[in-house]
Amino acid sequence: MPNLKSSKKRARQAIKRTAYNRYWRKTMKTYIKKARKAILAGNLEEARKLVYDAQRMIDKVASKGVIHKREAARRKSRIMGMLAKAEKSMAQTQE
Repeated sequence: MPNLKSSKKRARQAIKRTAYNRYWRKTMKTYIKKARKAILAGNLEEARKLVYDAQRMIDKVASKGVIHKREAARRKSRIMGMLAKAEKSMAQTQE
């Protein structure tokens, strides 16, 4: 346990910051999960909307400093790649 006044304050701040970051990280992951489920289900119209929403959430979380900007770019790239692959396979099956 911290003994100094400044150390005690830092411990309190860390608890608040952890809760804040956990909330935003969990929210972001939920958006990504919904988009991935829509892509895997083959519902491309809904998937496009959900991917857009997920991208916005990823950018928001990165701007808050919860995740690094390169992690945000990587997550967005992966989800867009999944969508593009699903759209390509749907286009091939329709031909």
